[in-house]
Amino acid sequence: MKTETVTFVGGGGQELAGRIERPAGTPRAWAIFAHCFTCSKDSVAAVRVSRALTAQGFGVLRFDFAGIGASGGRFEHTTFSSNVDDVVAAADYVRSACGAPALLIGHSLGGAAVLAAAGRISDVKAVAAIGAPADVAHIEQNFADAVAEIETEGTARVALGGKIFTVRRELLEDIRNQPQMQRISGMRKALLILHAPGDMTVGIENATMIYRAAKHPKSFVSLDGADHFLSKPEDAAYAASVITAWAARYMPMPEAAGHLQGSVVAEEAGQGPYTNLVRSGRHSLMADEPVDVGGADAGPSPYDLLAASLAACKSMTMRMYANRKQWKVDQIAVSVKHDKVHAADCADCETREGKIDVFTVSLTIEGDLDAEQRARLIEISGKCPVHRTLMSEVKIRLAD
Repeated sequence: MKTETVTFVGGGGQELAGRIERPAGTPRAWAIFAHCFTCSKDSVAAVRVSRALTAQGFGVLRFDFAGIGASGGRFEHTTFSSNVDDVVAAADYVRSACGAPALLIGHSLGGAAVLAAAGRISDVKAVAAIGAPADVAHIEQNFADAVAEIETEGTARVALGGKIFTVRRELLEDIRNQPQMQRISGMRKALLILHAPGDMTVGIENATMIYRAAKHPKSFVSLDGADHFLSKPEDAAYAASVITAWAARYMPMPEAAGHLQGSVVAEEAGQGPYTNLVRSGRHSLMADEPVDVGGADAGPSPYDLLAASLAACKSMTMRMYANRKQWKVDQIAVSVKHDKVHAADCADCETREGKIDVFTVSLTIEGDLDAEQRARLIEISGKCPVHRTLMSEVKIRLAD
């Protein structure tokens, strides 16, 4: 994974600051992440969700709205409408510099912004809103004590997120006159709503309102136990994993360029010294080494994947045989453990020196079977193709 700092012109002509996260190999798709009200592109949720998506093959641009973080402009001169314009400008930039933006992700007010902008970006196939308010005027609660002063005096200094900002009457008028429900209803994009039931900043009823207004395809996922800001790493990681799995339906993983057609490809992900993104057709997963050998434990180890191949093959082979025989098998589970042992300690091995690989297999077969049927299934498990491959002569050659 590579991170680069970029700038581009926002909807109001200001220079906006952003970071692009590039995955290993060809991106599955390009996504844009919009941060919460008065947050920034470097907020906990923005960084963790963006990087988790990148680890799964997405290219992501996260950026600061005008007047926030490292972007130009002054916060008091911005409105929700200008934020929406900035999302559209970010999409224009991604389209010209990277590729068509297919996925919009927004957190809190950023979620409302991407919902409003989606209809203006033809490339977008899907939108994910995290903890988003249904009514943009909801953000008034962030400076409720100053609303009267803003209405009468035109401006007020308010504390937001531990910082002092100037809020103008124009912002109030703008957020009170947003046709958000009509936009959501007419969006015509796949929609994923993620919201924490215990969100104390933007209540769960907002997710209900957005869901009811949207047309299908639409989905809701509860971020149970999370707070509004996804402060815990595991909550941000879960949100990213859900978004990735959901978006894959609309943005399949492309075949890796420059490799044998139909091959499985492993490319360094840049996430740790050994972390690799493994791709097989439209599917992807992370592979890594455990922490105790210097890895980041971001995925199964190569030997774990090999053991998984054997386990899955045995399970599938038994299921195929049981179905063909019309035997009543309710559930099959296969556990495989890999070890390296000294040949001298292996009584039934032909090799007498060095170490050998041992795969210990445990089978669980549930169903209405007699002893003979159960024994036959166990025997059939030993005939699965991966088992046979591991037990036969194997050649590994470099392609020309």
